[in-house]
Amino acid sequence: MPTRLRIATYAYEHTEALLDGRVPVDGVDADFETASLVSDIFRRTVEGHYDVAEYGLTYFLRTFDLHDSPFLALPVFPNRNFRHSSVFVNTASGIERPQDLAGRTIGEFALFGHDPGVWIKGIFSDEYGLTPDQSRWVIGGTDRPISAFDWVPQPVPEGVDVRHAADGETLGAMLESGEIDALISVDVPQALLSGSTRIARLFPDYECVERDYYRRTRIFPAMHIVAVPRELATQTDLMTSLYRAFCEAKDIAQQKYRDGALKQHMGLVTPWFSRHFEQNRSLLGADWWPYGLGANRKVLDTFLRYHHEQGLSKRLLTSEDVIVPALMDT
Repeated sequence: MPTRLRIATYAYEHTEALLDGRVPVDGVDADFETASLVSDIFRRTVEGHYDVAEYGLTYFLRTFDLHDSPFLALPVFPNRNFRHSSVFVNTASGIERPQDLAGRTIGEFALFGHDPGVWIKGIFSDEYGLTPDQSRWVIGGTDRPISAFDWVPQPVPEGVDVRHAADGETLGAMLESGEIDALISVDVPQALLSGSTRIARLFPDYECVERDYYRRTRIFPAMHIVAVPRELATQTDLMTSLYRAFCEAKDIAQQKYRDGALKQHMGLVTPWFSRHFEQNRSLLGADWWPYGLGANRKVLDTFLRYHHEQGLSKRLLTSEDVIVPALMDT
């Protein structure tokens, strides 16, 4: 009898073939689910709703400080993005470079050390000498109020000033009014998208900055992994089947763009997309969204280092500590 598993992932184009059943998981009777907010998947994972689930890296790593950490990870990275584009400033603040954030009040989406926040704080520390203790932090929702995520550990290192936004407050409104000087957020403030002149990106030409970052570091920041309970992680055939299914679904999505290049992507509504696609493949390679530990070890170990340096992990973890043993050679 096949193993029955309840599996959750956000509805990306590279997971679509899992969610619609085109890609099966060998030996598994899989019930795939999604949610309108990826954080709902994280919360339901903690609550035990799923057997296997996409999970934010920081949420996953915080469990390793528990007495009995419940998860290991497949080397599958369904969500990744360059993060210089996630920093916004009030245009009257005088902030023009990362070093100007010292002594300022910065909003951060969802929790102190959400995945984009860990990445950009680490980059700021490595490249500009700016560390989290040099600023004050306000946690909340970007354009809608959110309460504190009480379902995940929320360590705050000694010497770092962190508070949650008051009931009804949003970080986007606080940034536009000048109540906070800057914002790190996976969500772009609606005011910026609506044309407000009071909010700008810290890096106006963020694409050039992010491409340069990749050329120098070869890091394409990963936000999420796929978490599996430790008791399942010992089943080598099962882990291999799950990994292969996620890879196959991702390959289907990538192949669509490769095939589309033959017709200059005429099925898309974005002008000059083919040129953009050529530029990305030239920089990132033929497999521009890689899974497997071999292609992602530096990415993962860098995030692990940042997580520890920012006081979110008690010890410095390595890839060997967090990845399913049977998939270490992927």
